[in-house]
Amino acid sequence: MSHPSHSESPDKIVVEISRDLEEIVPIFLDNRKNDLQTLRDALTRQDFGTVQNLGHRLKGDGGGYGFDAITEIGAMMEQAAKQQDGSMIEEHIVRLKDFLRRVSVVYR
Repeated sequence: MSHPSHSESPDKIVVEISRDLEEIVPIFLDNRKNDLQTLRDALTRQDFGTVQNLGHRLKGDGGGYGFDAITEIGAMMEQAAKQQDGSMIEEHIVRLKDFLRRVSVVYR
């Protein structure tokens, strides 16, 4: 017997979130998808300040919504921006994009 959360797709990341957040979580995730473009544009312009600010915000907001992975990626992105490490930032943008593509929210 397999659990239904695993039968959807093996590469899904299932995150359980309080039902109280059901209305705002989809908006939060959509905004993070918009962040991807902002981050890419900032990286293209070598605008490390924007990347650092966004990384800092992701670090702060992710956990509040139950997305520890977003907090983790944000923290590493903020650090990479401080070091002006473009290839590292690119890597974290890809990780964020991958997480957003795979995440599947279950409300409890």
